[in-house]
Amino acid sequence: MGSTSRTVDEVVDAAAGVHYSALRLEELNMNGSSVSGEEQPTTSGVENGHQEPFVIGVAGGASSGKSTVCKMIIDQLRDQRVVVVTQESFYYGLSDEELVHVHDYNFDHPDAFDTELLLSCMENLKHGKAVDIPNYNFKTYKSVASARKVNPSDVIILEGILVFHDSRVRDLMNMKIFVDTDADVRLTRRIRRDTIEKGRDIKTVLDQYSKFVKPAFEDFILPTKKYADIIIPRGGDNDVAIDLIVQHIRTKLGQHDLCKVHPNLYVIQTTYQVVEHGLGHLPFKEKQVITPTGSVYTGVEFSKRLCGISVIRSGESMENALRACCKGIKIGKILIHREGDNGKQAPQGVHVVSKRFPRVKIVTSEIEFGLNDDFRVIPGMGEFGDRYFGTDDYQSSTPFFCDEKNRVRLL
Repeated sequence: MGSTSRTVDEVVDAAAGVHYSALRLEELNMNGSSVSGEEQPTTSGVENGHQEPFVIGVAGGASSGKSTVCKMIIDQLRDQRVVVVTQESFYYGLSDEELVHVHDYNFDHPDAFDTELLLSCMENLKHGKAVDIPNYNFKTYKSVASARKVNPSDVIILEGILVFHDSRVRDLMNMKIFVDTDADVRLTRRIRRDTIEKGRDIKTVLDQYSKFVKPAFEDFILPTKKYADIIIPRGGDNDVAIDLIVQHIRTKLGQHDLCKVHPNLYVIQTTYQVVEHGLGHLPFKEKQVITPTGSVYTGVEFSKRLCGISVIRSGESMENALRACCKGIKIGKILIHREGDNGKQAPQGVHVVSKRFPRVKIVTSEIEFGLNDDFRVIPGMGEFGDRYFGTDDYQSSTPFFCDEKNRVRLL
């Protein structure tokens, strides 16, 4: 480093137009485009300033308690706009021929649902558009004319036995919950529900359960349990699980509120590929190459050269992932020093950086509440640099328990 000291402002101004990993340093309008008159590269981000809702998928066997879990979540989020979309609304209407043999129709098979219509409705809701949800009549086995109009909301809950079956639907979800309930309990509830609500006799319910429901659960529903982020035993009877889920949702909604305050802040879906998602927010342009076979392949490349800036020490944990995505990328270092021990000089990072550097695009997957009296990030991650490099002697605890596949189990 030379003897001349430069302020952060000077460094940022000097680097204007250079695209760092997960940071875009040129002037942006609300559509994410540069204000200059040059041809604009494509960039991902929030469409027309719209902040996407938090989408929760709730799956599980028939009568496992999915609806009860959804109701409990809604009751605790009463200060938020929440809507529920049920997969049952998207059953295909039966033809006259199918109605004759209705008892031989498998309503628990993936092909019984109009997944394309479900996908279209969910995508429109995520983009802030109102949709008409079909109104399916379980006595006539057809959708009636009066569709239910659903408006965009802060939280969208998609509930159904097979909402995890199609990967395209799963990809729309921010949180996936599987309600795990004993088979005998589910059968008892199904008998009560189908006889009272759907007007069916007990023999028909038991025959359908043995012929379709039980095999479909084992073949199609249970295998989707592996996609769940959270598995809830006992369904609506598990108050502790619901409380923890609602707490997490409130945290995420708080992050969405920050995005509304700071237009240069983007919170992406939590994923193991954070670096790849961050790079996806950088501008790119189309490029054609000639393959070894002489064919022309059209792809994309980044609009400008990249370099990475790692914040010591926590940021160093992501360097290998960045190098894996961008071969040969140059990586620099930044050390942020906290002055004083009384906490008065430790301002909250997102607010300060967003306001101080409005031209810097911030892409993150998580925003914590703040710092405690020991200057530890809360609600409990602690100093990630220490945890990653194995130098942490600070004891923290969490009420979550993970299984061997890193799925959260709430006991």
